Amino acid sequence: MSKRQMILGMQLGNGYGSQPMAWKAPGVGPANYTNFDAQVRYAQAAERGKFAFLFLPDFAGMSKGPEQEAPMLNLDPMMTLAAIARGTERIGLVATGSTTFNEPYNTARQFKTLDVMSHGRAGWNAVTTSDPLVAANYGQEIAPRPERYERAHETIQIAQALWGSWEKDAWIKDPATSQFADAGKIQPINLQGKHVASRGPLPIPPSEQGQPVVFQAGGGDYGLGLAGRYANAVIGATFTIEDSKAQRDAVRKAAVDAGRDPDEIKYFAGVMPAIAGSKREALDRRVALGREVFPARVPYLGAMLGLPLDVSQIDQPLTREQLEAARPSPFDPRSQRAYEVAQEGWSIRGILAHGVIDYHPTPVGTAEETADHLQEWFEAEAVDGFWVSIDVYEDGIDTFVDQVVPILQEGGLYPTDYQGTTLRDHLGVPEQYGQDPRLS
Repeated sequence: MSKRQMILGMQLGNGYGSQPMAWKAPGVGPANYTNFDAQVRYAQAAERGKFAFLFLPDFAGMSKGPEQEAPMLNLDPMMTLAAIARGTERIGLVATGSTTFNEPYNTARQFKTLDVMSHGRAGWNAVTTSDPLVAANYGQEIAPRPERYERAHETIQIAQALWGSWEKDAWIKDPATSQFADAGKIQPINLQGKHVASRGPLPIPPSEQGQPVVFQAGGGDYGLGLAGRYANAVIGATFTIEDSKAQRDAVRKAAVDAGRDPDEIKYFAGVMPAIAGSKREALDRRVALGREVFPARVPYLGAMLGLPLDVSQIDQPLTREQLEAARPSPFDPRSQRAYEVAQEGWSIRGILAHGVIDYHPTPVGTAEETADHLQEWFEAEAVDGFWVSIDVYEDGIDTFVDQVVPILQEGGLYPTDYQGTTLRDHLGVPEQYGQDPRLS
């Protein structure tokens, strides 16, 4: 039996990085917000590090004013990945596509087109949409959660049926006999659900991996139900090994409950590393990136610690009285880490530079610190891999690839090269074409 190896994906967003002020970082092109050449260059750097996939979240709206911060998600994910597909060869291309405001035929057509364009490297992160700001852009209101997930189940089933409606051996393309395709193997699907429907067929042959891989990023019982039935990968958000292990176990159980092998579904936790030559240098990097945003985060940090904190104290550590009174909030899973960092005596700015309000754990320090974090979680079987959010793409991707990846490879935890050409190969998940026949 071969040794289990870590799988890495990389978040790709607005052309700058995962930190709000990455657009101002040294060496970053301020116009990268719409620079597809930069996106391709970052994808090529990740491919050099043998990342299994790029992961593009999506938000079809603008949640805050852009006076200082660039919106994190701006360009259409499918158009972005189409550009990246032509400039890369192996790395998987995973885009988020809402099942709430897209019709299944459009979704199936776009993702299978990306899949054949990229020679079998496409993935669909199938999610529901719950934000009223997005709904307003479609002239609609947000439906109740059960209804949104009913539609999601129908949309995925119809999309997969459409993907399989052009059978694998239907494309003859024989000039000698003048036969282009076997019409008997390209048939309508005629699926009618409560919320969506499609006649079909979809006139696109299979890619090298057959059809796109389904990802899922929703939480709770509804999200687990979706993941267990259809997904081969789950994009998670968790802050402790224990919670990550519980989430991975729940995902695997959901697959079993749906009649599938639990090894068919991979769980990825997020990580937002701060890497430099020393911990002090890494903190200084994050302090510089957070100079404009940290003051506004002081009150929230206080809420995490159960303390009234004032921005005037930002460059001072908590007083002895404050440390004694501090208590991690039970309502925010990041609070325990914030409490531990505060107890080490850092200033409030220094606490924030540790990434305690970031959306995922932030190992701070040398490349070894990040590699140790990844190894600890992986060897505890809390994850199958990670989706990595780089703080500043311009230099951060190369730092991760050139410093963290070799450490993981030397320890035998991470592959030294791609073992196949398709996203299914990279994830180690089985072939599927059309709907899964095991699911009723």
